[in-house]
Amino acid sequence: MGVFGLCGLICAVWSASLPSINARLHLGEGRIGLVLLSTALGSMACMPVAGRLADAWSSRAVLRVIAPVAALTLLGPALAPNFPVLLVAAFVLGGALGSLDVAMNGHAVEVETRYGRSIMSAFHGVWSLGGVAGGLTITIGLHLETGGPALMVGAGVVAAALFLLPGKHLLTGKTQGEVTDDPVVSSAGLPTSTIMLLGLVALAGFVSEGAGYSWASLHAQGMLGADPATASFAYTAFAAALTVSRLTADRIRSKVNPASWMRYAGSVAVLGYALVLVAPLLPGARLAFGLVGWVVVAAGLATVVPAIFSAVGAGGANVGRALSWVTTMAYAGQLGGPAVIGPLADATSLGTAMVVPGLLAAVIAIAGPVVVRRATARHLTTAGLD
Repeated sequence: MGVFGLCGLICAVWSASLPSINARLHLGEGRIGLVLLSTALGSMACMPVAGRLADAWSSRAVLRVIAPVAALTLLGPALAPNFPVLLVAAFVLGGALGSLDVAMNGHAVEVETRYGRSIMSAFHGVWSLGGVAGGLTITIGLHLETGGPALMVGAGVVAAALFLLPGKHLLTGKTQGEVTDDPVVSSAGLPTSTIMLLGLVALAGFVSEGAGYSWASLHAQGMLGADPATASFAYTAFAAALTVSRLTADRIRSKVNPASWMRYAGSVAVLGYALVLVAPLLPGARLAFGLVGWVVVAAGLATVVPAIFSAVGAGGANVGRALSWVTTMAYAGQLGGPAVIGPLADATSLGTAMVVPGLLAAVIAIAGPVVVRRATARHLTTAGLD
């Protein structure tokens, strides 16, 4: 749990520091976009490598090395003297965070397997709490007139030191099975087709969730008539609902068939996006209706990606590699989502563009149960043979 919280803190410190980096280096929106692209490309490049290392050496070994390193990579962007150096530092930061993402989720799968019931959503809920702490750290520090670079360096050094504390408490040994040479099964344990389908559902989850983070406030302002201060509450409501749902859903999820849960989660998200789409058409109470819609969206999507990671863990062998490919596909969705929704909103309206994440939520509800059933059925079959 501590590793997830600290990872969330690092990610939030990075995101919350972008305005101060922008002001210090006079970048502008275009160059900031390239910096974010460099970060994402670094993550996607390193995730498959981290997955292979986790399977070869154990997620514990990779985690104990990459966690403090990831924290210290905050120093690169903090001290970057110009845009080219910042691009390189962002790529390194992204690679370290992507590797940390794969290793910690792989270890969380091992913990969940030994624990005997669903707890993956709680891990991601703690990540969200760490994100809140990281954002507040930067916000409060800047209001106290502490320099942005000093805050990033301090956060990186402190987080690196804190990452050393849970290291000795990580699980030892492997619980996910051995590497298989079976030609019917991919090197990640699950059939390649199942991994790809899990990745596509995770991609749909990332895009649908990212739409809430990126566009909820803008939708409230542009489509529901809210002033900027009130519109920002849409983001807060969405993020809070997502966090609370992740922290509380596991006990219920552990009592429901994984495939059925995916159908319920996707259906709730579809309902939420339906409310968001209908809200601008109402004669009154549009803002309240829209806020309820975003809360419902968050409640539905909160457990989708954690449930996918749990399904990957059901593959039995080489979970690190499977997780790395699923996560890489999900990050590709995180990159591609804004590239689709933004231009569509410019060409039509933001309200119309919200059809895209709504349709992807429907994909989760329809395809999610099928692919999760395939992954967990293989796990049950293997368990029966054992």
